[in-house]
Amino acid sequence: MTRVVVVDDQTLVRQGIRRLLDLAGIEVVGEADDGAAALDVIVAHRPDVALLDLRMPHRDGIWTLRQLSDRAVDVPVLVLTTFDDDALLLDAVRAGARGYLLKDVTLEQLTRAVETLASGGTLIAASITDRLLRAIRSAPAPVGVAGSTPQELTGRELEVLRLVAEGYTNREIAGALFLAEGTVKNHVSTILLKLGARDRTNAVLRALHEGILR
Repeated sequence: MTRVVVVDDQTLVRQGIRRLLDLAGIEVVGEADDGAAALDVIVAHRPDVALLDLRMPHRDGIWTLRQLSDRAVDVPVLVLTTFDDDALLLDAVRAGARGYLLKDVTLEQLTRAVETLASGGTLIAASITDRLLRAIRSAPAPVGVAGSTPQELTGRELEVLRLVAEGYTNREIAGALFLAEGTVKNHVSTILLKLGARDRTNAVLRALHEGILR
């Protein structure tokens, strides 16, 4: 069973999400009402996915994402918020969020997003993808490892990167391209190295900003 932590400052919202996920067979192993509490709960439970609101008192969702990254806590975070804000979305993705949904999604969409992240993929709602791309292109370039300059990717690496950008897991990429999963992992490692990226999300951001992906 997929295990999640729900972080939202509104008790009613947390309870509602818990009940919905329970109907879908997803176990909520912890809750928190602000970023500081969220950090403790996520570190303690190490869930498969953390559902995170962005606007909370005291410590917000962006702070939580940055703390998780600084502490190398590798738990996929799905941002679930009512705030439809380009700058906030870009900040969340740059801080390490692997998924971003607005709270008007259906239970089916939420469940699919949770399972996608738990399997190693990424997901951003189609309704905000175009706006995210505009925000990326108008913002300063994402900082790579040691300020490195992206190197040219091979045709196969571009194919893999496109599927990474679409939220495919390594296993799904392997199936789509008729490759061994180990080969895909090697391609992803090489892509991160060539783009000077910390992780898959940062690699996609750099590729979009540099025009490598369109």
